[in-house]
Amino acid sequence: MKIACVIPAYNEDRYLNTVIAKVKAFVDFIIVVDDGSDKRASELAQKAGAFVLRHIINRGQGAALQTGSDYALQLGADIIVHFDADDQFAAAEIPDIIAPIIKGEADIVFGSRFLGKESNLPWIKKYLIWPLGRLINRFFGVHTSDPQSGFRAYTKEVAESFRIENDRMAHCSEILIKLGRGRWRFKEVPITVTYHEYGQKFSGGIRILKDLFIQKINQ
Repeated sequence: MKIACVIPAYNEDRYLNTVIAKVKAFVDFIIVVDDGSDKRASELAQKAGAFVLRHIINRGQGAALQTGSDYALQLGADIIVHFDADDQFAAAEIPDIIAPIIKGEADIVFGSRFLGKESNLPWIKKYLIWPLGRLINRFFGVHTSDPQSGFRAYTKEVAESFRIENDRMAHCSEILIKLGRGRWRFKEVPITVTYHEYGQKFSGGIRILKDLFIQKINQ
């Protein structure tokens, strides 16, 4: 069973080599999608042993994940893991994320920051972004403990069944909403998150809400 890890990267030179080195031990191949950053990011990823795809312009994390997932399918991946380039996730928890799929217990597994493991969550994520995300997803009929987690894994059949259309941060909710309508079996597992920077603002949650409602209107 081939495991692919897709890592979207936009000006993540500081942590990219470290992340790739940590992830290597747990997957068969790594795909870094350089989302319009300077060429140094691509060079670092290639030297570290990853497949590198490059967007000429910055299209957003959702678009980068779709580009990487498409390529993972071309390489014959059976399971696709989504992972961040900023070293906030623990690569050693990749086996925990994929275990329910390998055991045949789930088709999709989401990592959750709110199931008991220690994480240095900033207050804005814990008390504003997280409640807003849960409210958004409940409106669309999806119930998970961590609606904005970017650490997930799913089978090739799941990857082939849908496309990420929200290029930017609303893609997390979009994935949940689209897959929640299917026949797929979900599972959540606790993950550890270490934030090095606290860049997301409440306005980011408002933009997510706006993007999701626009998509719903256009359906």
